[in-house]
Amino acid sequence: MPKPKLRDSILEFLRANPSQAATRSDMARQLGIHPNQRQKLRRALVDLVEQGEILIGRKSTYQLVGETKSGKGGRYPALAGTLKFHPKGHAFFYPDHTDKGNLDTGIDLVELDRVHIARHHCDTALDGDRVQIELKQVAVQNQGRGHDRSGADVSEEMRGKVQKVLERRSGRVVGTYRKKDGFSWVECDDKAIDGQIDIDGDTTASSGQLVVVDLSEWKGDQKPRGRVIEVLGWPGDPGVDMESVIQRYGIATTFPEDVLAEAGAVPEEPEAAEIKRRDDWRDRLVITIDPADAKDHDDAIWVERDKNGWTLGVHIADVSHYIKPGSPMDREAVRRGNSTYLVDRVLPMLPVELSNGICSLKPDVDRLTKCALLKINPKGKVVSAKFSDALIHSRAKISYEEAQTILDGGPAPKGSDKQLVPMVKEAWKMASTLRRARFENGALDLEMPETKVKLDDKGRAKSVEPVVHTESHQLIEECMLIANEAVAKVLRENRRPAIYRVHEDPDPSRLMDYAETARQHGYKVGDLTNKDHIQRLLDSAKGSPEEHIIKLGLLKSLKRAAYSADPHGHYGLSKTDYCHFTSPIRRYADLIVHRALQPFLTNRLKDTDKTLSHGKLIDLARRISDTERASSDAESESKMLKLFEYLQRIIDEKKGTEFEGLVTEVRPMGLMVEVPTLGLRGVVKREDLPGRNRWWLEGHRGAWVTAGDRQIHIGMRVPLFVIAIDLERRFVDFGVAGEVPKGHKLPKQPATVAAPLRKHKGKHQTANTVKPGHHKTLQKRRRKRR
Repeated sequence: MPKPKLRDSILEFLRANPSQAATRSDMARQLGIHPNQRQKLRRALVDLVEQGEILIGRKSTYQLVGETKSGKGGRYPALAGTLKFHPKGHAFFYPDHTDKGNLDTGIDLVELDRVHIARHHCDTALDGDRVQIELKQVAVQNQGRGHDRSGADVSEEMRGKVQKVLERRSGRVVGTYRKKDGFSWVECDDKAIDGQIDIDGDTTASSGQLVVVDLSEWKGDQKPRGRVIEVLGWPGDPGVDMESVIQRYGIATTFPEDVLAEAGAVPEEPEAAEIKRRDDWRDRLVITIDPADAKDHDDAIWVERDKNGWTLGVHIADVSHYIKPGSPMDREAVRRGNSTYLVDRVLPMLPVELSNGICSLKPDVDRLTKCALLKINPKGKVVSAKFSDALIHSRAKISYEEAQTILDGGPAPKGSDKQLVPMVKEAWKMASTLRRARFENGALDLEMPETKVKLDDKGRAKSVEPVVHTESHQLIEECMLIANEAVAKVLRENRRPAIYRVHEDPDPSRLMDYAETARQHGYKVGDLTNKDHIQRLLDSAKGSPEEHIIKLGLLKSLKRAAYSADPHGHYGLSKTDYCHFTSPIRRYADLIVHRALQPFLTNRLKDTDKTLSHGKLIDLARRISDTERASSDAESESKMLKLFEYLQRIIDEKKGTEFEGLVTEVRPMGLMVEVPTLGLRGVVKREDLPGRNRWWLEGHRGAWVTAGDRQIHIGMRVPLFVIAIDLERRFVDFGVAGEVPKGHKLPKQPATVAAPLRKHKGKHQTANTVKPGHHKTLQKRRRKRR
């Protein structure tokens, strides 16, 4: 507790200035508190808040209770907003910026952008629910780098507790149905529910099947109760895995009747009056370059070279012409936020009449677009930008593979325009210049290996193939990036309410942790708060066995890109101005940007679409960031499930397929490994190391070694084969295939292992080559252990 004298001094100061809110720094100066004593001031303020004597208002200012718009008894007023669960079990509360009750509290909702909610304080809320919480300020002692344990740095954080659920996102969860002795329940892995759900009513489900449960009752510490509303089927049956993903992430699969009716009323061709008022590009060689199986063509390009550089025309499907604010299709697009691309299907944001029809920039038909016309100098700098409503008639639909054939010196597809080959080659010259300028300006090269799971006619995984990003992919990427930047710039300069794509600067402490990881692999890291040093590190690792670890470590230390109503810039791309403009068929953020751009078109309409206020855009940006994350997680899970199905098929068919693995950690229990080409992580247990060698851990080198000088260490690439998979934990048990080389070069600096060295006694045998049948022996041994 603070000394009464300091407590009284704080209250006396606030009473003397009843109309003026004061920050902690203000009070420290006015009360003459020495910097060494500011810790006591912080604690005194926390205690006074908890006792209900004072409140925190906007910008972390303090006022006496009664001088602010407070709740009863001097407590913090309740806030309404959305709850999002973290994979570790706790949750974050995001206040609603347009809720009148929230605004009346006087709390700065921009500064209080999210509130931590402990798992035991989430009550009966599920992920995505709209809830009401109570706030509490707690003292947090910082014990990171540069702080000792004497309490020299104590800060305050806002924490919350859910009071009640205002509105369920869906109230539905997915789990495994169980029945025994007349009782039925569902085992659920939902991070918001700790345990099982008791089932009421009858169901056709059999024990062990996956089901969808609608919660009917859940109070406090009691077990939740619900009823089975859908039986998905047996785990492993075709289609059941994808249906469970769809239900688990709440992704819509059908459109409401009013949405379908509105979509059906959209004309199949542009109206004559609309054609007349637009810039006509139908006589120019406008083309699309997309994946071979794409149907929703968002973008098209046209490029021309002149003595001053290049002129680039980026044409984007004009979805805003067909979908008006507040319409049924618009409301549904807001709800979905974006399209979702699962392994076996696409769940579109818009009905197919638009996404694959009138909005898709198909060849040989007239289509309406928003056009960004950019003048680019030979150094890759945009010297002018104009925007207009346009009309195109795409002259070529080519795949990335066909475009790459042209860039490699091959022919264009049969029947193509004779100018197609020179234009594609000129477009790559321009794009390569833009790309070089972008990296010189500080953009980071964070491209990671990608794979695509191929399915058979029954929807089962049959193969996994790498996705190769060639120059043709980079060509389109650079055109879209420069158009996004140009649009964001004009919106920011004109202070137009819009939604921007932002990527915040990383936390310096996480960069320090990443630097330590890089040093363990023998790299000189420099100052990683300087992006030049980060890119230098990435370049030095390129082509090395540790490249994947270095890139992955950096990605984990960076924040996730998101949508925002404020133009905070994009760290990874090194752009001050950035938004999403180029994919309105599959992203709602782009549709908002198209509407915001309307007043700045050279041929703008007299009456432009109504745009949202800044406060509503804050909430919308948060919502579509959430839907984007849900879609991304669903896409990742669908891919992971099919990868595991593919690996199980390898085990069952005893193919003995080997994968190139990377050792990411060395532990007393064995090795942590990753297969970069599959994006899978797993473990090699000590007993599954190759041969009959006695392996022991040398902690000072971060390696498993044998008496014959065979070594396996962090960063080393080793051939792996699959022993067993754990679908529930999303983990794979691997074995090391083949012979481990002698005297393999270790990192320049010793790596730190996760646990102390364990000594082993006894005579060490010489390393041997793995004997034939070793894979099968390990698999049998593992099955016995399980």
